[in-house]
Amino acid sequence: MTDLTVNTVHQNIHQRQSVGQLIMPAPNAAQLELAFQAALTAPDHHRLKPTRFMVVQPEQRAAFGELLAEALQDLGETDAVQLDRVKQHPFRAPLLVLAVTQFQAHPKVPFFEQTLSTGAAIQNFLLSLQAQGFATMWRTGAVVESKHFKQKLGLQAQDLISGIIYIGTAAKAIPARSEIQTQDYVRDWTA
Repeated sequence: MTDLTVNTVHQNIHQRQSVGQLIMPAPNAAQLELAFQAALTAPDHHRLKPTRFMVVQPEQRAAFGELLAEALQDLGETDAVQLDRVKQHPFRAPLLVLAVTQFQAHPKVPFFEQTLSTGAAIQNFLLSLQAQGFATMWRTGAVVESKHFKQKLGLQAQDLISGIIYIGTAAKAIPARSEIQTQDYVRDWTA
């Protein structure tokens, strides 16, 4: 691998951060497919492929907002202001993608490893979109625990909604993240 390629990969990783205001354009089908391909190369013990994705197209955002409000109600929320607020969440971006971990019983692959695999898949997905010029925001929130929400999405109760990913183009430039001092997080182990 050339120094230029290594620098490009590292620059993409270091520049990736969540962006709260996303506008058009969103990725087209081919760009999204490239990101899904990258996502599904994530580390995956015994190749169980526990990660699934569900795309919420732009014209489905209002209906998805209604579902988010229903999910909050399912969790006991009664404040009309909060319910109206969550209905607007899908309009933070032109495209949404849900990442789901569908756990599979396996004697050598505990559920936490399958969750981590989905997390790695999401990171690959975000980095691929970033490399293609798009911005993202990875969210979850209380709604992912709603049984009603999972049922309406066609999921099983044990499935884990690992992320609601908002995708589009950054509405404004965001400041670069500060350099990370790795010595604060890395140490040698000694016996």
